[in-house]
Parts: sequence; C-alpha cells; structure tokens
Amino acid sequence: MENIVEFKNVSKHFKDFSLENINLQIKQGLVTGFVGANGAGKSTTMKLMMNLLQADEGEIKVFGKSYDNNNEKEIKERIGFVYDSNIFYESLNLKDIRRIIAPAYKNWSDKQFYDYIKLFELPLNKAIKTFSKGMQMKTSLALALSHDAEFIMMDEPTAGLDPVFRRELLDILKDLMADKRRTLFFSTHITSDLEQIADQITFIQRGKILFNESIQDIQERFALVKGKANLLNPSTEKSFISVKRSSNEFQALTNNAEEVRKSFGDQVVLENATLEDIMYYAKGARHQYV
Repeated sequence: MENIVEFKNVSKHFKDFSLENINLQIKQGLVTGFVGANGAGKSTTMKLMMNLLQADEGEIKVFGKSYDNNNEKEIKERIGFVYDSNIFYESLNLKDIRRIIAPAYKNWSDKQFYDYIKLFELPLNKAIKTFSKGMQMKTSLALALSHDAEFIMMDEPTAGLDPVFRRELLDILKDLMADKRRTLFFSTHITSDLEQIADQITFIQRGKILFNESIQDIQERFALVKGKANLLNPSTEKSFISVKRSSNEFQALTNNAEEVRKSFGDQVVLENATLEDIMYYAKGARHQYV
C-alpha cells in the first residue's frame, strides 16, 4: 500500500519543545487517527506536513515528493485541510467563498461544490457569521471535496459539536472513505470517535511517536490489568507500562496482553483498553516507549 506521507528521522526544535527523530507513514485509503495530549506535538507535525514549518533535520515526502523543487503547489492541490473553526471573513457567504477559492484549484468542480452544499444542507446566501460550529466544519469539508482532495487533514473536527452532529459527521466521513480513494488524517482529543472510524492510530507524546499501528493490533496488544497488590514486585512490574495502586489492589496497562495472560494466569483480570486508557496510563509511564 502506498504511503501518502512519509517522515524519515524528522526533528523540529523550538526554545521549550522539540519533535525528535519522527518516523511516520500515513497509508493511502485509510483513516489515521492522530492522538496526544495538548502540547504533545500534533499541531507541529501537521504544520510540517503542510510545509507551514520546515524540519530542522530529516526528510518529509507527501505523495512521494518533497516540498522543494517547486512541488509545493502540486502537493497542496491534492490536500484538503478541514479546520476546527471559521477561517473566512464572517461577512462572506458561500457564493462569495466559492468565487474566491475556485480559481486557486485546477481540479475545482462546481458540480461537486453545489452537490455537497445540498447534501450538507448549507445555505448559499447567508453570512458565515450566522453558521454554527457544525456548519462551519461542513463548509471546510465541502470546499476540500470540491477540489477533489486526495488527502484530507482534519484538526479537531468534532470538538465542540453536539453528540447528534458528531455522529452525523462521522457517518459522512465513513461514506466518503468507502471507496478507499481518499486518505483521512484525523487529529482529535475525542478518542471514542476514532474507535468508530479509524483504521490506524498514531500516538504522539512529548514530541515522540509512541506507536503508529492498526487499531486492531492496538486492541489485541493493549489491556487493562486488575489484581491484588501483593502480586507486584520489581520483576512483575516490568510487564506493565504504568501501575495505579490502592492499599490492596492494583490496576495497570500492558502493551503485551498475551504475555501477561501467560505470566499471571487467573490471578489477574484483563479488560479491553480504550485509546483514552492508553493515553492516561502512558502519561505516567515508567519508560518512554509503549
């Protein structure tokens, strides 16, 4: 399967934060969820993908091309960025926006634009300032789809949306991805959304990629482990990424569920770990990589 994005040993340094030696592949036709706490490096990574920032070390390719050698316009023609807030002049309406944006894209289709405006039930003649947050999100998505973007990047698309609209948006995205022609990179704090739609999860923490793998593999590999506190000692604790203790019991996260089953047998209970569980326990991990 072709990689839409490739980072090879990419680093970016700031005064108080660094992305360190990032290796990342985003595969064509899949939904990749991008998770991490505030300040983990999600926005910096996405800006590097868009060439809004340049790496200090390493190599970045999008569609197999680097941004040098006059490739930037060609690459960005094929990318659609869906923002989490309004980026347009509030007094403009959708007809105004179409008139400004359409000439910038050689693959712009008025038919697709008006089809998506109808599908998303967006008013053409009302000012953007009258749009709800959900309508603004639909507007960004309609514009990305109208120039036939192959790689769609979404930054917190469901944040602040009511539960009904969040579900509606996820259904729209599932339909868009059904033919595997597009690739979706989905940054969010709402990990339950990713558990519904994602094929792949990339987890970044403190400027390092902790894992980038299929959601199926994550579900098989990670587990919450519960048992009596007297089972813990320096040797057994090596089976866990992080442990939470009470006086008599413990709860921990493992990234090797099968090994824990073999080692502890029926002395412990294993439960499925959600992405939120993994993020919570990884934050207090004894070792850096999970």
